[in-house]
Amino acid sequence: MPIPQDPAGRLAYELDRAHVFHSWSAQRQLDPLVIAGGEGSYLWDADGKRYLDFSSQLVFTNIGHQHPKVVKAIQDQAATLATIAPSHANDKRSLAAKLITDLTPEGMEKVFFTNGGADAIENAIRMARLHTGRTKVMSTYRSYHGSTATAIQVTGDPRRWANEFAPAGTAHFFGPFLYRSPFHATTEQEECDRALEHLEQTIVFEGPSTIAAIVLETVPGTSGIMPPPPGYLAGVRELCDRFGIVMICDEVMAGFGRTGAWFAIDHYGITPDLITFAKGVNSGYVPMGGVIMRDEVAATWDNVAYPGGLTYSGHPLAAAAAVATIEAMHEEDVVANAARVGAEVLGPGLRELAERHPAIGDVRGLGVFWALELVKDRESKEPLAPYGGASPAVGGVLAAARDAGLLLFNQYHRIHVVPPCTVSDDEARAGLAILDEALAWADSFTASLETA
Repeated sequence: MPIPQDPAGRLAYELDRAHVFHSWSAQRQLDPLVIAGGEGSYLWDADGKRYLDFSSQLVFTNIGHQHPKVVKAIQDQAATLATIAPSHANDKRSLAAKLITDLTPEGMEKVFFTNGGADAIENAIRMARLHTGRTKVMSTYRSYHGSTATAIQVTGDPRRWANEFAPAGTAHFFGPFLYRSPFHATTEQEECDRALEHLEQTIVFEGPSTIAAIVLETVPGTSGIMPPPPGYLAGVRELCDRFGIVMICDEVMAGFGRTGAWFAIDHYGITPDLITFAKGVNSGYVPMGGVIMRDEVAATWDNVAYPGGLTYSGHPLAAAAAVATIEAMHEEDVVANAARVGAEVLGPGLRELAERHPAIGDVRGLGVFWALELVKDRESKEPLAPYGGASPAVGGVLAAARDAGLLLFNQYHRIHVVPPCTVSDDEARAGLAILDEALAWADSFTASLETA
């Protein structure tokens, strides 16, 4: 990637390379894109090149870049009350909590605010342990819950491996994933039934009386966007009720319109005990996360102090951004737009690409939350990049798309198509057209062409 020609952009690049330590990266191999601005579904770099953002950054700009109502709300709040300790009430935090709980199932009336998704998970697990008096937490292998101490332990992807310094009372199990079924299932119903049987057996062997919580991404995000089969989450809810386990649904990535519903649990008709959120609550304009609590869990601390807190819990700038985001999403029918674009444009468009590109092994998703599974061979389902790694084949797709003005989200052998919930039909089609051209690079690595 060329260093920016613009002097200000070049200085930003040089200072970044000299002084910024990047997450999840080998520092000397980095060549970051210098972003100068954005609007709606678009970004532009320091030299003025425009990019259609099909990554929503780390899948958080649900309302798009620089939404004027949210920007103004932050400006107005900064002029009124820029910060205050969380022990004081402030109007924006109070209203944000009300607007959030208005979106959740009945009986979930309290919100504990955090600074992001990882510390939402940390506190949800702490709450579950204190509420039950148990310590162990169960989660799936194909999952990501954050990089803080406990959140990385319950994460199921390879980023956990280098962070397992000490046991944290966690155990992993296989969630449902029909395309790569660990249960040799051939239908969604088989996958559901066998995954629930496996979970029940794991609970029994781990010891039901030791398990405080089961943590699930309602629709796993970074690890593959795998909507669970009908009945699975209801089955997990039943197991949690039977064994006295707290059910935590991680909606950090899937929440606030991403799946074409306010929360992904809305697709499945279940009520967890705790919901974690972040990202889309205010499109990441100011860092914010939180835990939405079922009333009976929250009541644990009615007369006993909750042993946790954060300096910036419910920060007024973040809360103002959340209020403006939720109100704008209501006013502009953003969630319905995400559902419609997914059903009418992205879903059909991606499935049509799969018919023409042998590198696409599977297409799955909801709303504006889609994944393409790239494979060397559709029969063997061999991934186009190794689990936990990268490959020139996938890297070539990303580079070709970026050169043509499209930013994609990628993990290992998958391309995630995750534009803002505000994306228009024309923008979605334009992104698919660029992706179509870029996928030719992946096709050149497939068995069908290698043996032609």
